[in-house]
Amino acid sequence: MEHIEYAYTHGMDDEEITERLRAKGTGVLSLADDGDAYGIPLAHYYDGEDLYFRLGMTEDSRKRELLDGGGIVSYVVYGAEETEDPRSIDSWSIVAEGTLTRIPESDHDSFDTAEINRHFSPIRVFDEDIEEIDIVIVRLDADSMTGRRTSFD
Repeated sequence: MEHIEYAYTHGMDDEEITERLRAKGTGVLSLADDGDAYGIPLAHYYDGEDLYFRLGMTEDSRKRELLDGGGIVSYVVYGAEETEDPRSIDSWSIVAEGTLTRIPESDHDSFDTAEINRHFSPIRVFDEDIEEIDIVIVRLDADSMTGRRTSFD
């Protein structure tokens, strides 16, 4: 193991986390229930305090089942870019953990149709009838949000 190469990382401050979450609008939301995990590639909207997601769900979707089950979720946003040294990669990641809260339609004042379309990419539809898809907006109430990036110091 003495010949294994390592890349050192360090933590990101709140300002850098905010900058990255606003610049990169997608990640992976992981839901779990009783040992069953389900990861969803998803777009997000970050208002500087909270992460929001727009989910499209059918009556019997796995997302709905796990969302209704509550519990802790995690959301990962990451990126990597090659540097001048082909063996070095400038990489970073942000992990947010917490619970999801549904935003009731009656509270969608800040998420009218125009705002939803401005903040989120189009809903991806996979063999579902559009009339059977419920659009749900959820907020990640983060208990923790940490960011790390490679350090070339």
